[in-house]
Amino acid sequence: MSLAGARLQAKSAEYQKLQGDLATLVDKRTRLDAQLSENEMVKKEFANLTPNNTIYKLVGPVLVPQDQGDVKNNVETRLEFIRGEMKRVDGQIKETERNSEKKKLELVEIQTELQQTRSGAPSS
Repeated sequence: MSLAGARLQAKSAEYQKLQGDLATLVDKRTRLDAQLSENEMVKKEFANLTPNNTIYKLVGPVLVPQDQGDVKNNVETRLEFIRGEMKRVDGQIKETERNSEKKKLELVEIQTELQQTRSGAPSS
C-alpha cells in the first residue's frame, strides 16, 4: 500500500470515529432534551399546587410523602443541571462537527492526490 493510501485509510478511520462520536453526542442531546421537557412539565404541575396538597414519592412499593418546598427545589436544581449538560453537549457537538469537517477535507485532498498519482499527472 502506498503512503498516500495508508494516510487515506488512517484519515478515513479518524473520520468514521468522529462520525460515531457525533452520533453518540446527538443521542445524548436528544435524551437531555426529553428530560428537560419532562422536568419542565413537572415544574408546571407543581405551580398549580396549594399548600394543602401532598406530594408523594414512590420508594420501592411504597408512596412516601415529601415536603413541597424540597421537591420544588429538587426539580429546579435538576432543570439547572440538565440545561448545563445541554450547553456542554452542544459545545462538544460543535467541536466534533468542526473536527469532522476538517477530516473530511483532508480525505478529499488525499483522494485527489491519489487520483493524480494514478493518472500520472504531476501533483502540486
